[in-house]
Amino acid sequence: MAELDRGLTSTSPARRRPRGRDGLLRGLLGSGKAVAGLIILAVFAAVALLAPVISPGDPTVIQGLGAQPPSADHLLGTTSKGQDVLALNIWGARSSLFVGFVVGILATFVGLLVGLASAYLGRTVDNLLSLVTNVFLLLPGLPLLVILAAFLPPGLGTVILVLVITGWAGSARVLRAQALSIRGKDFVAAAQVTGENPLRIMFREMLPNMASIVMSTLLACIIFGIGAQAGLEFLGLGDISTVSWGTNLYWASNDGALLTGSWWIFVPPGVSIALVAFALALVNYGVDETTNPRLRRPRRRVTAADPTPVASEERDR
Repeated sequence: MAELDRGLTSTSPARRRPRGRDGLLRGLLGSGKAVAGLIILAVFAAVALLAPVISPGDPTVIQGLGAQPPSADHLLGTTSKGQDVLALNIWGARSSLFVGFVVGILATFVGLLVGLASAYLGRTVDNLLSLVTNVFLLLPGLPLLVILAAFLPPGLGTVILVLVITGWAGSARVLRAQALSIRGKDFVAAAQVTGENPLRIMFREMLPNMASIVMSTLLACIIFGIGAQAGLEFLGLGDISTVSWGTNLYWASNDGALLTGSWWIFVPPGVSIALVAFALALVNYGVDETTNPRLRRPRRRVTAADPTPVASEERDR
């Protein structure tokens, strides 16, 4: 009888409860790649938030001669118009990071709603939402971005709206597949039998078990938002009156910085975009490493001479 009690205890929900947000955070802090990515993101976020303190005043004001290389007065040189490149990139971080994170959150939220509704409601709803998702996936992304940005009024809100419209479908497809695998679990069926509300089942029962894939999708959408905004503004389809990494590249191209060899004008915004994307990719890898046992590295090398580990229940017997 004692053995039966121990067997039941070993399979109790408390023992089988998956790691939640605390476990994911602990795993990220234990991953060197994720910590490095978080540090890089924290530096860029601090620079963006403290832009008025680090570089007070209007960054577009002419402060010297045009196309001057880096010097003690201007650490990253000046643009062809005589603007300080460092100030432009510091202030540009505010717009680029804001758009990237807002687009990532909104695109992931829309994809999550569509994915959960498709997986849980099924049948007609699933067919309809899958059709809409497939249409957006089949449409060429860049031409759609160009058309929407060209016909909508310019502004930061337009850029965010365009990027969310063109960026939610991929996340919806990934999240729907994950939700479908959870839809058939016993705890979902038990919640249905007890008469719980569908919204409660989707967001209280299914969503917590999708934390890792939601986090990975969010990071991918943020990378998409930052890169796509820079691409639109580089093509002149964004709001070129604002200061961002994309508009810095746009004006560098318009002023012929590449032709004149003024590398200090276009390299800093490009490197900034690449570093933020690299940091987000490191955090994404850390999430995968934490949630996927196959990617975890053992703390020490296991040899043939090591004793075979025995479960606690077996030792108790």
